[in-house]
Amino acid sequence: MVMTASNMMELGTQAADFSLKNTQGGVTSLADYKEAKALVVLFICNHCPYVIHIAPKLAELAKAYQAKGVEFVAINSNDAKAYPDDSFDKMIEEKQSRGYPFDYLVDEDQSVAKAYDAACTPDIYVFDQNQKLAYRGQFDASRPFRISSGNYDSTKNPASGEDLAYALDCILAGKIIDKDQLASIGCNIKWKPGNEPT
Repeated sequence: MVMTASNMMELGTQAADFSLKNTQGGVTSLADYKEAKALVVLFICNHCPYVIHIAPKLAELAKAYQAKGVEFVAINSNDAKAYPDDSFDKMIEEKQSRGYPFDYLVDEDQSVAKAYDAACTPDIYVFDQNQKLAYRGQFDASRPFRISSGNYDSTKNPASGEDLAYALDCILAGKIIDKDQLASIGCNIKWKPGNEPT
């Protein structure tokens, strides 16, 4: 695991188009969210301790904000051949076990991760009603507590989702989000050999 910060795409950037297979066996596209009051695009995976740390609160927060007209979509861009825990079959299990109320998509050729300049899991982008970037950065300031190699404890500093919730509350209230946003921190996206961004 390499601890990596998000690249902090320029605010105001238009959401990049995508059309990817989801865990229900269908296809989900950016156009499916054109009526959303806000759209949260998350680059996550199954095995990353940073994603595991926020997963319960993420599911809870997504359900609460979906009721307010916000949409969420998660994308897994990791190399599943090198990291079988991130395989499509495991994604199906992950969505069910976590209770994610949003579509979970696979970015097999990693082109969508590149289009969003995604670097880590979780990498979080919030787009406004016009699908322009209004927030990118951390879920909150919490991080999983490392006990030993591969072992983490999320109970010492549980996730709250307060940074993401603040951004969504601002959009829903028609307020400007503070531009002083903090990068997300997580595991690096597992790029396929030769596919690493420059």
